[in-house]
Amino acid sequence: MKNTALTKTHEALGAKMVPFAGYNMPVSYEGVNAEHETVRNGVGVFDVSHMGEFLISGPKALDLIQKVCSNDASKLTIGKAQYSCLPNETGGIVDDLIIYKMKEEQYLLVVNASNIDKDWEHISKYNKEIGAEMRNISEDYSLLAIQGPKAVEAMQKLTSVNLSALKFYTFEVADFADMPHVIISATGYTGSGGFEIYCKNEEVQQIWEKVFEAGADYGIKPIGLAARDTLRLEMGFCLYGNDIDDTTSPLETGLGWITKFTKDFVNSEALAKEKEVGPKRKLIGFELTEKGIPRQGYDIVDKDGTIIGKVTSGTMSPSLSKGIGLGFVPTEVSSIGNTIYIQIRKKAVPAVIVKPPFYKV
Repeated sequence: MKNTALTKTHEALGAKMVPFAGYNMPVSYEGVNAEHETVRNGVGVFDVSHMGEFLISGPKALDLIQKVCSNDASKLTIGKAQYSCLPNETGGIVDDLIIYKMKEEQYLLVVNASNIDKDWEHISKYNKEIGAEMRNISEDYSLLAIQGPKAVEAMQKLTSVNLSALKFYTFEVADFADMPHVIISATGYTGSGGFEIYCKNEEVQQIWEKVFEAGADYGIKPIGLAARDTLRLEMGFCLYGNDIDDTTSPLETGLGWITKFTKDFVNSEALAKEKEVGPKRKLIGFELTEKGIPRQGYDIVDKDGTIIGKVTSGTMSPSLSKGIGLGFVPTEVSSIGNTIYIQIRKKAVPAVIVKPPFYKV
C-alpha cells in the first residue's frame, strides 16, 4: 500500500483511511454529508495525490497525443487544459484524462490512479512508432483539489495570479503558498468551482498548511474521497471503473463531445461507424420518485420487471435529498422524462430519466 506525502497529516486529523487504487487514502473526516456541504457552500481541500502524471515532450509529442486521445489536442494553447479519453482497440475506453499544454512540444497528461500502469503501457505501445519523449512523474508530484464557491477569495492571498480571472480549464505555472513554480489549474471534479494545485512531494506539506491558514476565516475543511464521489455524481461526471471502462464506448457514455473525427486516432474508424448507426445503449441519469437509495450494480427494470440495464453509480444526493444515479439502458428507452424502475432489494422503485447535472449551480 502506497502513501501520499500527506498520509500522516490525514491520520493526525483523524481521517478514516481506506485502500484506494493501491494507496492509503482518506475516505472521510467528519462524515460525507457535512464534507459535501462544505464544498457546495464554502471551501474544502482534497488530497488527490494518488492521480498519475505523464510528461510527453519533444517534436513528436502532439503526434502521440493525437493518436492515443479522442479529443483534438491541436486546439490547445499554452495555459489551456482539455478533457479527453484513451480509446482502446475494441470500442471501449482505456481511461479518461486531462491534457495540459505546458510549453510548445510539452504536455502533461493526468490519469486515474488505478490506471497508471495500464495507461503507460497503452501509450508506450503506440509511441514505439512515433518516438515522443515520455516520463512518468506520478511518484514525484502531489495534487490538492481546493474546491468550492469560496475557493477564489480564500486562496487569493497565497498567489500573485488573479484567481478570479482564471477561466475554467485554464492554468498558470506561478507562485503559490511561497513556492515559486506550482501549477494552479481551474479544474475540479465537484462542479462547485475552485482549483487543483500540482506541486512536488516535498512542497505539499507547506502548501497544505498555508492553504488552511488562508482559508481559516472561510471555514475551510479537509474533505475525503466519499464526498468527492457524491459531489461528482450530483454533476453527472463519469467515474472510471463505474460508468466508463474497457467495455463502454465514448459515444454510449455521452462523451461524443470529446470524440473528434477530424483526425485519425485509435479505433476512430469503428467509432465513426458507431456514431453513424447510433449506439445500442446509452448512459442515462435518473432520479428516484419515491424513497430509496440506488447503488452500483442494482438492476434497472421496466414496468413488467424485465431487466433492461444496470446502475453504474448511485447515491442519496446530499444536496437534493433524493436518490440519484447513472446507468445503462437500451437507446430506445433512454429519452428524458421516461419512467424506469430500480430494483432495490424486493421492490422496484420508480425513477425518471433526467439530463445531468442533477445539481444545478
